[in-house]
Formats: sequence, structure tokens, C-alpha cells
Amino acid sequence: MRTANILHLGIKELRSLARDPMMLVLIVYAFSFSIYTRATAMPETLNKAPIAVVNEDRSPLSWRIVNAFYPPYFMPPKLINQAEMDVRMDSGFDTFAIDIPPEFQRDVLRGRRPTIQLNVDATRMSQAFTGSGYIQTIVTDEVRSFVQRYREINEPPVSLALRARFNPQLEKSWFGAVMSVIDHITMLSIVLTGAALIREREHGTVEHLLVMPVTPFEIMSSKVWSMGLVVLTASAFSLVFVVQKLLSIPIEGSIVLFLAGTALHLFATTSLGIYLATLARSMPQFALLLMLVLLPLQMLSGGATPRESMPEAVQYIMLAAPNTHFVMLAQGILYRGAGLDAVWPQFIAIAVIGTILFALALSRFRRTISSMA
Repeated sequence: MRTANILHLGIKELRSLARDPMMLVLIVYAFSFSIYTRATAMPETLNKAPIAVVNEDRSPLSWRIVNAFYPPYFMPPKLINQAEMDVRMDSGFDTFAIDIPPEFQRDVLRGRRPTIQLNVDATRMSQAFTGSGYIQTIVTDEVRSFVQRYREINEPPVSLALRARFNPQLEKSWFGAVMSVIDHITMLSIVLTGAALIREREHGTVEHLLVMPVTPFEIMSSKVWSMGLVVLTASAFSLVFVVQKLLSIPIEGSIVLFLAGTALHLFATTSLGIYLATLARSMPQFALLLMLVLLPLQMLSGGATPRESMPEAVQYIMLAAPNTHFVMLAQGILYRGAGLDAVWPQFIAIAVIGTILFALALSRFRRTISSMA
């Protein structure tokens, strides 16, 4: 009967979720539009940046540099004079403005190392840093190629053969899409389970459960498997149809193995959601607790910033968080094609942390139920 109770209570949770249009919209948006926009609008990605050029030299080399800026990284360069440069920059028309001085080509060929002025609108932080590096590389490459036709250039004694593993084209959208799926799995699992418990408390249905022959373990287990199943299904749909098909991002490893790790992670995060819901008395309080817990989990798990770049104390503390091991597991499977032989330590760590969180949440839930009885 205990298994049957858990099954029927879980089905009740699914029916309750189906009658909540706001939650359904949140789930659909988080695993479709949100992932697509994050992948295609990465903040550090340079895309169609407006650029203007003051070409005072008008030599073949200067025109070669001007023609090297083209979409998708830059808009076609706007040719302006020196008087317009500051005015357009002040008006926000240009993110970058380049001033190529007179006699530039002649000075280059004579080895005088002339200087090109680059003005950058630093208020556009997402493009200013990345774009400056792009422009420096473009100008250097064009000058080197041009000079090679007139005189020999001393080559360095050692050449670097670069091979980018797991992302040969260095596409930032590959990272953004997969990490968005990982973040939303954590967020939605905590939100759905916590909201389900608080919704029952606000609607008075918890009192109905107390008079039924069900235990707190059965009530909590039903919420864990039902809300976990919803997030697991949504994440599988997102990986296959949004990440792989719509965004054309390759998945190197086994999706089935990733979903198995996701199921373990959901066991931990749904338990955490119930624990937070027992601490909060209303949805606004739950939202505040969620911000205090979710932001550190996502920022310090190794997804946004490599763990090696963090202080050692933070690295050790975050080993107690399921996100840390889930990010390592997900990146290993989805990016590098790792198998179970490589990620089994993360599976064990998530299972242990999930068991502890479930026990803590169940103990707190029992005390909450007893106080309401």
C-alpha cells in the first residue's frame, strides 16, 4: 500500500501542476525560449558591433584593413572624417572608431612601427573587451600579410599548432545552451517541489492529507518523484529538440547516461526544495530563500567560473553541494563524451548528498506536519 500511496499522491501532484498555468508557462519557457536566447545572445559574444574608420592614409594597406571588418562580428565600417569621430562616439552611434594616420603604409614598409588609434565605447562592456582583442588581431594579421609581399619577416623559432578540443570553432553558444539546461534543471526542481508544498498549505489540503492513512514519507516521496519526472522530461525534450536540432549543437556523450545523472541530481534538489518550503510560511518567503540558496549554488558550482579559479575554502565548501558534482558530470558527458567509468565518482557523490538532503527534509517535514496536526 505504501508504494500505491506514493504513486497516487504523485499523480495528484501532476494533476495539480496541470491546473497551474503559470507554472506550465515557466517550465515551457525555461526549457525552450530561455535556452535559445541564452545560446544565441551570449553577453561576451561580439555580434554586429558598429564600427567607424577614419582612413587618412587611403593606401592599399589601409583599405585592406577597412575591408577586413565584416559581419557577423562587425557591421560594415562607416567611413567618416576626424571631426565626426568624437561626435558619433558621444552620440552612441559607434562602439569602435579607428583612425589610420597619413603615410601609414609607407611607415610600415620602412619598419617605423606606426600607431593606429582605436577609440572604444567602454560603456558597452560586453562588446568593448572582446571587440578590442578582435580588432587588434585583425589589424595585425592584415599588416603581416601585406608586408610579406615586400620583404621577409623573421618567423619565430617555435610555432604553436592549436587544436581546440570538444569545441573546434570556439562557439560560445555551445557552452551557453548546455549550461542553461543544467541551471534550469536545478532551478525548476527546487521551485516546483517547494511551490507544491506551499500551495497545499495555502489551500488547506495538507489538513486533508493528515486525516488520510498516509505517512509524511509517502507525501514527500510523491512530490519528489512527480516533480522530478516533470523536470527530467522537460530537460530531455530540451536537449534533443532545442539544443541538438534547433541550435545544431552536437552532444558528444550518451543522453541516457546524462539523464540518469540528472535523475540523481533531481532527487537531491527536490529534497532541498521541500526543505526550503518547510522553512518558509508563504510563497514570497520561499522566493527570498530561493534567491539566497540558488544563486550561490549556480555561481559557485563551476558552471559560470572554473572551480580552480575560486579560493580553496570555497572549493571545499561547494563539494557539499549537488550542483558541483552535477556540473562536472554533465560537462564530462555532454562536452567530452565521458562514460560511466569516468563519472562514477560524481554519481556516488550526488547519491550521498541526495540521501542526506532527503533525510533532513523528511525530518523537518515531519515536524511541520506534527505542528499542524
